Amino acid sequence: MTTQTALTVRQFHPGDAEAVVVAHRAGREHLVLSAEALAWQNAQPSPEEHFRTFVAELDGRVVGAVRCGVVLGTTTEGVGYANGSVLPEFRRRGAATALLAEADRHLSGHGVTELHTWVDDEPASLAFATARGYALGRTMRFAGRDLALPLPPAPVRPPGVELRPAADWADDPHPLFLVEEDAVQDEPGSEVPMDAYTYQDWLRCDWTRPDRDRALSVVAVVDGVPAAFSMVQTDGVDRYWSAFSACRREFRGRGLTKLAKRESLRLAVAAGYRYAYTSNDTTNAPMLAVNAWLGYEPCAGERKGIRQVGGPAAGS
Repeated sequence: MTTQTALTVRQFHPGDAEAVVVAHRAGREHLVLSAEALAWQNAQPSPEEHFRTFVAELDGRVVGAVRCGVVLGTTTEGVGYANGSVLPEFRRRGAATALLAEADRHLSGHGVTELHTWVDDEPASLAFATARGYALGRTMRFAGRDLALPLPPAPVRPPGVELRPAADWADDPHPLFLVEEDAVQDEPGSEVPMDAYTYQDWLRCDWTRPDRDRALSVVAVVDGVPAAFSMVQTDGVDRYWSAFSACRREFRGRGLTKLAKRESLRLAVAAGYRYAYTSNDTTNAPMLAVNAWLGYEPCAGERKGIRQVGGPAAGS
């Protein structure tokens, strides 16, 4: 007798958060995401991003999900993203294909014509993506660090440089936005120019995240002006994620990001965090060098996949 498996795809409910995070992190301990942050992300109004999470159920159990939306911060029209995962023991049953098809339908209804995704850099995942019409591009390298191991000695701090927690700008974070706005203009490897990044989008999508740890995020200040930072997210338990490290172009070459990242890790150790993770485009030699100096070791990789919406994924 053959048992039939019922597969359904539906929109995310708040009660799905824990199960979706488990699927997201299964076999990928370098991905730091809390259920609280996921629920918050789905509760935010997103009139321009059209963000959605769709979940896949097999016989009533949530086994995977895809998060998708329109790329914000660019004048390039029609670009969307869809990033998903399925529990390893439930793969090859159609869940991932069904999730991508749902994301495809949703985003095509909001003008998306080019879809971007990140794919685990391992044979089965890459084969899945290429079979569904994704052209594989650049590589992202993940690295991890055991925070029980000693940090390298702190570099000499240049005159006029302070290291302060991002929490000091809680009432007016706009000076920190200016650091990020400048840095994303030439972020290594980016396929889409971030030439329309707005303060309101940054506040809504980044600064107000519940997993953004402003006490552990460190800002390098030069003569009173925020020049560089290392922004941090945590899972609230034992894992620390270097969300974005940036330096304004006029202040580069002074080791400010290195100072901020090292100080942030020092604070994470003091706060009791056990593991730290980060990622970089493989062409970003300066940040790869900084992370190697900090003691990070490569642990995983991803490839960027791009395809035209309405292509093979909807019917595969």
